[in-house]
Amino acid sequence: MDTPALTRSPGSTLTEQLAAQFGERIRQRLLAPGARLPSVRECARRHGVSPHTVVAAYDQLLAQGLVEARRQRGFFVRERMREEASGRAGVASASALAVRSPVPEGGPAPRVAPVDATALIRGMFHGVGGRPAPGLGTLPPDWLDLPLLASALRRVLAHGDAALALQYGQPAGDSRLREALSVRLRDIGVPAAATQIVTATGATHALDIVSRALLAPGDAVLVDEPGWAVEYARLTQLGMRLLPVPRGADGPDLAVMATLAREHRPRLYVTVSVLHNPTGHSLTAGQAHQVLKLAEAHDFRIVEDDTYAHLAPAHAPRLAALDGLQRTLYVSGFSKILTPSWRVGYVAAPAPLVERLVDVKLLSTLTTPAVLEQAIAHCLEQGSLRRHAERVVARLDAARHRSVRLAEAHGCRFVTPPQGLFGWVDTGTDTEPLAEAMLDAGWLLAPGHLFHATRRPSPLMRINFDTSQDAHFWQALDAARRMARP
Repeated sequence: MDTPALTRSPGSTLTEQLAAQFGERIRQRLLAPGARLPSVRECARRHGVSPHTVVAAYDQLLAQGLVEARRQRGFFVRERMREEASGRAGVASASALAVRSPVPEGGPAPRVAPVDATALIRGMFHGVGGRPAPGLGTLPPDWLDLPLLASALRRVLAHGDAALALQYGQPAGDSRLREALSVRLRDIGVPAAATQIVTATGATHALDIVSRALLAPGDAVLVDEPGWAVEYARLTQLGMRLLPVPRGADGPDLAVMATLAREHRPRLYVTVSVLHNPTGHSLTAGQAHQVLKLAEAHDFRIVEDDTYAHLAPAHAPRLAALDGLQRTLYVSGFSKILTPSWRVGYVAAPAPLVERLVDVKLLSTLTTPAVLEQAIAHCLEQGSLRRHAERVVARLDAARHRSVRLAEAHGCRFVTPPQGLFGWVDTGTDTEPLAEAMLDAGWLLAPGHLFHATRRPSPLMRINFDTSQDAHFWQALDAARRMARP
């Protein structure tokens, strides 16, 4: 959505229009709790109004309880707004969770920083004036194969068990899909029998099943940083202590991981080993072996989230392949390659853990949709998913080349070598206020602070290589960066 221009109107003053724009963004959670509003001078320049109009608009937001003024710092979205609203209903809001930095048991109280884990996801549901969204987390719809999906569904409904759509699915998931997944996993070196696979309503649900089955409140969990804020918030909601492991161009910092493991005795390490979100990094075989050695030495399990498996080379080292599913659990799904609306994911686990995972699944969702699971099994069995993935990868390679060329031409630098769907880009300026300015122009960004366990200024942002091919976006970003500099 392009922000409507402020206009002089007898029905609504400039102050009211400006306050309404900010108020709507706050209510839609496009501005996260703790986010700083533009300075009065910057807001006046951006919207072509007087500073007096901005001050009056901010006063209206204060009166509505949407923002708070901090002495000599400016105006900020209220931290407690959503918790208070949820408290009146007796329900805590998961997206307003605090992520705690790790401290030793018995140590001082942890620092708490708000992380709006759903801000970017919510932003994807708000149109941006028909423009591609550089912060998008999925493939764009026109890259997906609707005829393939329709054909698979028709095949299952016309030629499968007619009662399939009228009853619960199997507790561990449809047997046909689990057999097809076993074949798929063998192709990438992961030795999982069909009986070791449990399906879920998406990869995020699979991660949640694993966490609930293997962890207890207060347990320490190693996580990549930067990483996906939804995972930080989800684990924190379950009462876990997060141990962020820095992740950069050379992979996870193994020295930091070893220190954290020695001092905090984590139960799990949750990681995206291949085409990591947001950096795009993939573990080398040597790095993977070192991670597995640390897991064995300090007795923690590894949850390998391979969400981007269909966009990655089959020969990319997987921890679950090197480990033989002994200490690892392997999680993946199909939303990144088929469609986000088919919420089908799965976890492959050591055999002794399977029934525990099935029990947790039954308590959370009963079973999963057998019709969709068999439709995906059909796509795997017939090779149509593989052929679709090959077309997507070829198209993504071309898009990445164009996006990288545009980014570098406009003075941006890639922190890690560009791979996969995402690029991790240094813009040279704090991307949180930059994202707000770009939203005014109709561009949805994924600023760097969303990918850290504690809120901090960051010059980095994640770009989707397909939706960052528009030269107009980079021109607008360049202009916004120049305006942001003192």
